[in-house]
Amino acid sequence: MEETNFKSGFVSIIGKPNAGKSTLMNALVGDNLSIITSKAQTTRHRIMGVLTGDNFQIVYSDTPGLLKPQYSLQKSMMSFVSSSLEDADLVLYVVDLMEKQDEDEEVLERVINSGTPVIFVINKTDLNKGSRLKDKIDYWELIHPDIEILTLSALTKTNVDVLFARILELLPLHPPYFPQDTLTDKPERFFASEIVREQIFKIYKQEVPYSSEVEITSFEEEEDIIRLRAEIIVERKSQKGIIIGKGGEAIKKVGIESRLQLEKFFGKKVFIETFVKVEADWRKKDRSLKRFGYKG
Repeated sequence: MEETNFKSGFVSIIGKPNAGKSTLMNALVGDNLSIITSKAQTTRHRIMGVLTGDNFQIVYSDTPGLLKPQYSLQKSMMSFVSSSLEDADLVLYVVDLMEKQDEDEEVLERVINSGTPVIFVINKTDLNKGSRLKDKIDYWELIHPDIEILTLSALTKTNVDVLFARILELLPLHPPYFPQDTLTDKPERFFASEIVREQIFKIYKQEVPYSSEVEITSFEEEEDIIRLRAEIIVERKSQKGIIIGKGGEAIKKVGIESRLQLEKFFGKKVFIETFVKVEADWRKKDRSLKRFGYKG
């Protein structure tokens, strides 16, 4: 790999919950590394996706949606956002076309004043009607006249190639940070747990998905099959009953849907066992947050 003119850098994707950050990173990397659902606040960790070409390496960071933390888990989530800004060579600030025209001024001002290049990405242009997109652009140009704005739809991948080309232009000259075949910084167990957690967000409603965590307690990979055990952790006994469902139908559906997605992700047959455990107020306890990888 010729490194004389090689470009490499860290690109942080930040924005409010449900702005489409995970969909955008998956579109840029070409693999589904982050949870994608219609529910907000599904990304809890900083997930890196590495894309390497003949003369470049881009290390994308998908981050939790910006919010004012209410408990320990959310504080940890916001610390992932802060760390991604500290080492960023470029920031993609993602805004949902459909959201109200307001902003997290503190974070945005910090990004703009950091000296790091920023691209303001207006996402979900596939939902544009009338003058909505023009109004959004006009609004942001008025507030921050010097900021670079790009519009796209991560879902349909419209203009994602334009953004990618601009990212390449802004990357600094630097040798690659990771080996050429690296796709992410996370282990296989992490993605297995995220895939199961994604199904919980899709199948259950209201607070249950947000109160749930998934721990892969066993992961055995053979030549033709992966055998794993997933424990779904909830905060209350009533939530355990909801996860299991009448006659175990709900948890059975989680297992079936998870297996299908796991087989697609790993490219081989998967056998999965699912169990439900109650750990009261785990989102507020440092010991639990450390165990699940939210604290160092």
